[in-house]
Formats: sequence, structure tokens, C-alpha cells
Amino acid sequence: MIAVLLVSDSPDLHARVHDASGGTCIAVPAQPLPTDPRHLLVLAAAPSHPEVVVVDATRASREAIALAARIDVELPGTGVVLVGDPDVLSLDAMRAGVRDVLPPATDVDSLRAVLERVAASMRMRSAAPMAHGVEATTLETPGRVLSVLSPKGGAGKTTISTNLAVGLAIADPGSVVLVDLDLQFGDVATALGLDPEYAIDDVVRSQAVLDPIALKTRLTQHSSGLSVLCAPATPAGADVVTPDQVAAVITALSRQFRHVVLDTAPGLDATTLAALDHTTDPLLLTTFDVPGARGLAKEMATLRELGMLTHARQVVLNFANPGNGLSVRDVEATIGSKVDLTIPHSKAATAAMNMGVPIVAGKPRDAVARRLATLVAYYRDVDERRSSGRHRAAA
Repeated sequence: MIAVLLVSDSPDLHARVHDASGGTCIAVPAQPLPTDPRHLLVLAAAPSHPEVVVVDATRASREAIALAARIDVELPGTGVVLVGDPDVLSLDAMRAGVRDVLPPATDVDSLRAVLERVAASMRMRSAAPMAHGVEATTLETPGRVLSVLSPKGGAGKTTISTNLAVGLAIADPGSVVLVDLDLQFGDVATALGLDPEYAIDDVVRSQAVLDPIALKTRLTQHSSGLSVLCAPATPAGADVVTPDQVAAVITALSRQFRHVVLDTAPGLDATTLAALDHTTDPLLLTTFDVPGARGLAKEMATLRELGMLTHARQVVLNFANPGNGLSVRDVEATIGSKVDLTIPHSKAATAAMNMGVPIVAGKPRDAVARRLATLVAYYRDVDERRSSGRHRAAA
């Protein structure tokens, strides 16, 4: 059962949320919509804070988003789900820390799945280390380092990196950090709609890498529960960051986060090679064209010679379009490896990047978002298998 507070005047929605929550839903009226989260708790007369607040935003959407933003700050153990038009609400909702936006006609089974996911995220978020470095823990086993690689620019590397990191963070808030290693022209901050106070050049200048608490205070927090270390604000800032310092940052972060996702620069420069020395899971990205496939073949051959092409690699084919004269088999023949995941071309993915809202959060039902969710699920499944193996070994 999930402790759910519903803010709505709809008897039909109340009935569906009541069934989806296992009969633990408490409903309060939405007209007028309270502005203070504490007022909601008083109206509900609930014995404890709800795990999930479902707000009917079909009438007063601005007010609903404003309320959601206050809940995210003032009730950090409570997740907010809005009911309304996802295409209209998703951008503002994401910025307000809303966990999901559901159409008004969502059925009971879909409601139940969302409520369970959000409640689980809130429990993990409450158990996770504090976001701003007041508390920093050291993992018994270093976290996995996932490097997203592509031989050329324009392959969608930042889209893959940001959505993978956000997807993992939504499932396990506080456990994931994303590092922008495209030091001169990285745009992870733009892709996530962030305005960072610190970047990786600030970390190396201040030697914050030597202090786990100081390092965490220089990470930027995303509403999904993701921590981000952004690229320098200007290309000149990249000049102060050496490959050895990048390696030290990755090592320090892997001691605090279960997943370290690296968005690398195109090609194999000294910084990327330093990152690969610490990478457990390389994710190789190519586009669905001959230059992209040939470029990836050369990159994979180089990594193979260097001993950096681990069996944990994933090969992702982006902008897949069967009508361009190539097939997946053609790409596989060129690179000498199977393609693990194909992602179609989507205007929605480009729009999501421009708006600073990862598509896995803003439009989770889009075809690209569903494929990316498959990638997230793959890494979570690997985590579970590795964890089970460690438990069996300990026994």
C-alpha cells in the first residue's frame, strides 16, 4: 500500500486513485487549490506525510505547478504527480520537481504503476546521502563508470548521456552523477536546463577532489535526483583541467555514487582516454550512415588495441532510419560487432534537448524515450545481477 493524497474534485479520479493505491488514498478538494503544502496536510488530517501527492491540474495548471514546486522543497520525502495534458504541462512540471504527468483518462493499472514507482523513488531519496554535501558516504564497492563515446560529433551523445543518467536517477535518486567531459563545448547543462554555480574547472582549482564533502557541494542538483558536474563555462576553462585531474575526479565520484555517467568529447582525446582507464561500461554510439559506422569501426579497433574495449560494452545505433539504404546488419558488418540497441530519429528528442527537459521525463511515451528506458533497464538489471553475485559470494 502507498500513502497517497489526492487533490481533486473528480469522484471518478478519486475512485481510480483509491483503487490504484490499495485503498489508502485520502482526497481533499481542489477548488480552491491550497498554496501551502502544510494546509494540504491539515485538510487531509493524515497521521503522517504522504509518499505521493496527486494533484488534479486540469483546471488551475499554474497553481498546481506552483504548489508542486513548494511540495518538492518543503516536503522532500513526498513525490508529486500531476493529472493533466502532458504535452502542455511537462516542461514546467519537470522544472518544479514533478515526478510524472498523467492524462486525465489514465487507467487504474497505469496509475498503480506510477504511484509505486514514485513511492519507491521517494523512499530511496529519503535514504540517500544529502544532496548538497552535508553528508558524504563512501561505497564499499566503487560505483560503475559508464562512458558514452562517439568518434564524431552530432551523433546524439549528450542526448543519450543525459537521458540515461536521468533515467537511472529517477529509479534511484541520489545514486547517480553525470560528468560533462566535453570540456570545451559541453552542453549537458543546457540539455538539463541547469544554471550551474560550479563546474569541473572550479573543482580542480579548489582541489575539492581531495575532500568528499567539498566535492559534493560543487555538484549541481537536477530535479530527478541526479547530481551533475558540468563542463567549464568557456572553452578557456578547459585549459586548467588535465587528464590526471579528470581521472582523480572520476575516482572520487565512483566512491560516492553507484553510477558515474561520463559524456565524453567526440573522438579519443587525452581526457577521454583518461576516462576510459577508469570505465567499467563503455557505451559506443554511432549514427545510421556509412561515415558514422566506419568511424565507430576505427574507434573500436583502437580501443581493442589499447585493451579498453570491455565485454560490458553496449553499441547503440542512433537516428535509425530503414529507408536510407542501410540495414542494421550492414552496420554490424562494418563495425564487426552486434548492435545492442537502435534508437529512431525523433523531432520530439530534438525539441526536448532545446527545452532542457530529458525526453525520458518530459515525454516518456515517445518512441525514443521508450528505447532509452530499455537502456536504463539494462543497466539496472546488470546491477541486480552483480549485487546478487556479491551476496552469493559473501554467503
